[in-house]
Amino acid sequence: MQALRTLARRIDRDVAKGVLQGIVIGLLVLLALPQTRGLLLPPPAATRAVQATPPPIERKLDLAGAVVSDDARRVAEWVVASADNGHRHFAIVDKKQAQVLVFEPGGRLAGATPVLLGYAEGDDTVPGIGQRPIEEVRPEERTTPAGRFVAQSGKNTLDEDVVWVDYDAAVSMHRVRLTNPAERRLERLASPTVADNRISYGCINMPPAFFDQVLWPAMGQRRGIVYVLPEHKPLEAVFPGLAAAQLASR
Repeated sequence: MQALRTLARRIDRDVAKGVLQGIVIGLLVLLALPQTRGLLLPPPAATRAVQATPPPIERKLDLAGAVVSDDARRVAEWVVASADNGHRHFAIVDKKQAQVLVFEPGGRLAGATPVLLGYAEGDDTVPGIGQRPIEEVRPEERTTPAGRFVAQSGKNTLDEDVVWVDYDAAVSMHRVRLTNPAERRLERLASPTVADNRISYGCINMPPAFFDQVLWPAMGQRRGIVYVLPEHKPLEAVFPGLAAAQLASR
């Protein structure tokens, strides 16, 4: 009887040892499997959302009856036809008309307004002007640069909401500022001519209501594209994509 008990205990130890060895071997096999097997699992929901393709946009220029220049219309037609703006809102700054047009991504006009622009005519920015104190900027240097810009919302040095057009040059779109009554900025915005709309250091000033109700909802929470039309240069020199589209259509 004692011999049977001894044999049973020995069998139990052997079984336990075998089970333990089996577990260890199984773990080693799992660790040796290729790591790429994990790619068979579906990605997390958040990853799938980031990788999802944005839904297509119905693209059609709709100026909603607004009176715009031929240059502004040409650029708007090109942007919509080529989808140069992607899925972003876009704005056209027509310096010759002192006007800003804000569009939904598909090409529908969200709003238009007169604006104030840089005091000096010109399509280029003076190098390094964004790093200079504003009081050191000479009148002939106060230009609103032409070009295609990826705009982004932010704050200026006065902690005001702005939409940066050219951050390095300190050019933004913002509410008209009334810090100097002698400049009569509100009266300039309301006048029927564009001759008196040149007053800023380069920034694009607009009525507060338009900034709050049209521009900020379009570009305050997401980036947008801003097309500033030139005053002296040909459109095709500032927007090469427009020139390429014209060649392709011939």
